[in-house]
Amino acid sequence: MTGLSTGPDVDPVRFRQVFGHFCTGVTVVTSAVAGEPVGFACQAFAALSLDPPLVLFCPARTSASWPTIERAGHFCVNVLSEEQRSLSRTFGTSGPAKFEGIRYSSTMDGAPVLDGVLAWAGCRIEAVHPGGDHHLVVGRVTELGECLEGQPLLFYKGRYTAAAALPDVATSLLAWPRHTDWI
Repeated sequence: MTGLSTGPDVDPVRFRQVFGHFCTGVTVVTSAVAGEPVGFACQAFAALSLDPPLVLFCPARTSASWPTIERAGHFCVNVLSEEQRSLSRTFGTSGPAKFEGIRYSSTMDGAPVLDGVLAWAGCRIEAVHPGGDHHLVVGRVTELGECLEGQPLLFYKGRYTAAAALPDVATSLLAWPRHTDWI
């Protein structure tokens, strides 16, 4: 096979190329300490458990935003719509002015809920584990927002991509008799 990588010395560029073929949604993880909002764009996000309701996200160890979110002890996961590419780019860069001109409300704990997101969940940090050059953060969902109509912002092969008109998958899965196979 051409381009086969094996053994302990997997090339990071090849690793990124291979897993770039896995399409992900784009979220922005936010929090606030002393009224100061903080956040970053995050593709490494997943629902983890229904009972109890847990989610997982993976900030880089080099993230400037993560230490503040960890100190806050709570966060909001904002699921971006395909119209929010510029918002993803804003939160995908380092810098103190990410919230400048950004409209948002807040969860009960004070984490920013960005205007126009498809869905959001307020969470409290349950556990943090090492994960190579990232942290594995488990959060307990404490609050769920409304789900808006629209298509998700997706990331595939190193770029944003549009979804075809997708059915309401969450409703379809929950109506499916074996929905527990998915989460």
